[in-house]
This record gives sequence, C-alpha cells and structure tokens, in this order.
Amino acid sequence: MEITQLKKHKSFSGDTCFYSHMSKVTQTQMKFSCHFASQNLKADHCIIWLSGLTCTDENFITKAGAQKYFENTNAMILCPDTSPRGLNLPNEHDSYDFGSGAGFYLNATTPGYKDHYKMYDYVVKELTELAQKNFGVKTFSIMGHSMGGHGALVIGLREQKLFTKVSAFSPIVNPVQTSWGDRAFKGYLTDPKDWNNYDATELLKTGHKRKDMILIEQGLSDEFLETNLKTNNFVEAAKDNGQACKVNYREGYDHSYYFISTFIKDHIAFHLS
Repeated sequence: MEITQLKKHKSFSGDTCFYSHMSKVTQTQMKFSCHFASQNLKADHCIIWLSGLTCTDENFITKAGAQKYFENTNAMILCPDTSPRGLNLPNEHDSYDFGSGAGFYLNATTPGYKDHYKMYDYVVKELTELAQKNFGVKTFSIMGHSMGGHGALVIGLREQKLFTKVSAFSPIVNPVQTSWGDRAFKGYLTDPKDWNNYDATELLKTGHKRKDMILIEQGLSDEFLETNLKTNNFVEAAKDNGQACKVNYREGYDHSYYFISTFIKDHIAFHLS
C-alpha cells in the first residue's frame, strides 16, 4: 500500500510524520499523522487515536503533547482524519456535526455517503493493514476523544481480537440518545435498526463486552456532559452487563485539548502496559 510522506519533524528521540494515501475504502485521498518512538519509523505496537468533530489528522499530534511519553518504547501513535475529504455530497458541508469532519466512524448506507463514508472499515481494515505493511506493526490498541471516543469504544467492543486495549476522553457513549447522534445517524444510515451497532452503550446491552477494563476520562466542567456525552448511561450499562470500566471524573476540566494533554500520559501508559 503506497503512502506519501508530506512532512517529518524530529521530536524527542523519534519522529512526528504526516502522510497521505489513496484509500480503497473511502475512494478519496486520506491523510494521517503519527509519532514514532525512534527514527527508524518502525514500531511493534500502534495506538490508533480517533479525533472528534471538526478535527483533522493534525489536532491530536500537535496539541496533546503525547510524543515524550513514547520515549524508550517500541510503539507509535497513528491519527487518521475524521472523514473523507474533497467531496461535495448533499448537506456535507452545512454543519459541524454531520458530513465533512464528522464521519462518526461508521459505514454509511445512505445514497452518496455509502460510497465514501466508511470510516469504520477504513480504521479497522485499511489503517491496520497500512501500519502493518509500512511500519512493521504487530499489535494495536485504540483510543479517542468525543466523537473519536465514541468510535474507539464501538470499535473496541466489536473488534476485541484486533485491539488489545481501549480508552477514551469525553466520549459520546450513547449517541442514539443525543442530538449529535440523531443528526449523524439519520444522515448516514438508511435503517434505524443499524443505529445500535454504532452505540457503545447499546452494544453492551446486547452482549458486546471485553474481558479487560475500559478506561474513560471525563471532565466535570465539560459543557457537553449531560446533553451529548451521557457518560453515566455507559457506566450503568457496564455494571449491568459485567464490563469492567474505570471512569475518572475530573473536577474543573472541560472538553478541550487542555484536558487531554493533562492526562494523556496515563492513557499511553495504560495502552503500553
């Protein structure tokens, strides 16, 4: 699988790199960023980071301050874009919570979108194969923020054999109960029966659970906590269905990368332990 390096920066003992490639899954040019612990651009383990609404492949890698926590490891982190780009589908660019920058890490089934908005398959099938073939990766884990936290939880619950660990910052845990999820799922999915397949709380209720613990970080001053994140819904479903889950509620923290950068060290340690 051919990839093109767009830029590279030495960072600590490794390199932070930016790439593009033609995706067979989305049928568009896709970008991703990554950081390698060493400058040989190889790694045994890869953490895939999924970003939130309006983000690109560059938000996490430039704002989270994660690079130094890969020192003395044989790991990397890989951050894909949040949706296909360069299209002009109906309503694609009209709002921040649907379409461009808001792929929701699902496989769309609505006209037009079904041909390109397949971010679930892009992450699970294409990115992992890309990392294996180009960077020598042997194992994967997954984490993300907000919409990306939703993606990490859903993918982690459905693809347990592929991803060794799962964690999330401020995740949308029950999108079928939120305005963000309602807008996205109506736009991407033709059959309402498919909604629960992309909802972590509903997946727990139907027996999708991991044998290991899921780690979640949630700020108590997050302006979206009660309206669109619904953290407690996931906590209750985890209790009822035997899923080990640790949620760290952090007093005073909001939904921003200031929050993520404060606790990213703990999550990287969790993934690499």
